[in-house]
Amino acid sequence: MYRLGIRCAAALAAACLFGAVAAPQGAAKQKQPKDQGEFDIYNEVIKDVSTNNFTKALTDLDTWKQKYPASDYTDDREVLYVQAYNGAKQPAKALDTAAPLVARDLDAAFTDPVSGPQQVVKVLFTASLAVQQVPNPTPEELATGAKAAQWLLDYNRKPSNVGDDDWAKARAQLQTVAKAALTAVALKPGTAAMEKRDYAGAEAAFAQALQKYPDSGQVAYELGASEVAQQAANPAKVPAGIYEIARAVALDPAKGGLADAAARSQVDAYLKKIYSSFHGSDEGLDALKQQALASPTPPPDFTLKSQAQLATDQQAQFAKDHPELALWQGIKAQLTGDNGAQYFDTQLKDAAVPKLKGVLVSAKPACKAKELLVAVPMPDATPPYTAEIALKLDAPLTGKPPANAEFSWQGVPSAFTKTPFLLTMAVEKAKLADLTTEPCAAAPARKPANMKQ
Repeated sequence: MYRLGIRCAAALAAACLFGAVAAPQGAAKQKQPKDQGEFDIYNEVIKDVSTNNFTKALTDLDTWKQKYPASDYTDDREVLYVQAYNGAKQPAKALDTAAPLVARDLDAAFTDPVSGPQQVVKVLFTASLAVQQVPNPTPEELATGAKAAQWLLDYNRKPSNVGDDDWAKARAQLQTVAKAALTAVALKPGTAAMEKRDYAGAEAAFAQALQKYPDSGQVAYELGASEVAQQAANPAKVPAGIYEIARAVALDPAKGGLADAAARSQVDAYLKKIYSSFHGSDEGLDALKQQALASPTPPPDFTLKSQAQLATDQQAQFAKDHPELALWQGIKAQLTGDNGAQYFDTQLKDAAVPKLKGVLVSAKPACKAKELLVAVPMPDATPPYTAEIALKLDAPLTGKPPANAEFSWQGVPSAFTKTPFLLTMAVEKAKLADLTTEPCAAAPARKPANMKQ
């Protein structure tokens, strides 16, 4: 006897289908083997199945069917065929054999209050397993598996010899298999598209599956993977893909999340890798997991910025906070590039440059200078600074500028050397701003020459 999809002991095999007790009152006529030969073949099949010798079971089933094509146990024999095919790792044949059974009213075919529900469950349970194992199921096989799984999910005909508590526990286990099968059927079109590298087609199929099973961690993961796979062709899909994979990891296994701890750990590691690669670090990942629990799909205002976007934002903020420094960095990048000389000659030379800001490195001469050597350091830089720009003034300063004085100016580039790097600019003294000067030290007094007496 099978109890809720689990084989009974071989010693009880005969009682499974050919029980010696009379049929319950009101039941259909009790089934009987035609002769001892049929009984012996049946027992041999039960022995084969009970010992997992499914190849021999199929041979013996064929012999039984050939010798006794018309039998009281035709339906029971088909159930054993379904089990034997699946046990022999021929899930497609198991589904094909189960199809006529699943299309019928199995409760009407198996009326016995003890063995009837068990026979029905065998068919539904085995078909639910088989549909998950067929590599490329036909539409008909998918339909059979889906119908069997849905039937198994809802099935509540308790064998009369099973207690209510045991039935409740067994039914919960059967429903777990049924849900997995239904999810697998929903995922098959997307999986097939992924194998063909049709990632957009896979995304569409997985999105449909998500509508049916919004709390499935497996569906969320597959949808996310199909979106991340489109990074080269459509990088805008990546944030949504990362969201879905984060949801797959965060969902409670008891409520549809990834049940296998090892698989969940692998997906979590993959999530951290792709998130950090896209975002630049894992900062914000834990918050994303919590956010993803709220909705099967990203909310309309969901954003996850890439490293490039973050760099652009940082650059824009830097330019806002330090406009003169940002301007100089752009000029210097062009000058130090491979085409620096060409850039200077064709775009920079003799062109008025907007206001720049820098720090004085030295003045020539120190007092009443007409040339200032200037550095343009980063905000967190400290002295000593290296001069990058030479300012040629049209008139000398009136005094001595203090060391490391910060000031701004507007000028016109006139010369450039790449090694050592130095840009020379002509600057009107009037266009210097915020540069103070100190009085020059008085020249030492000259001693008068000795007069001859």
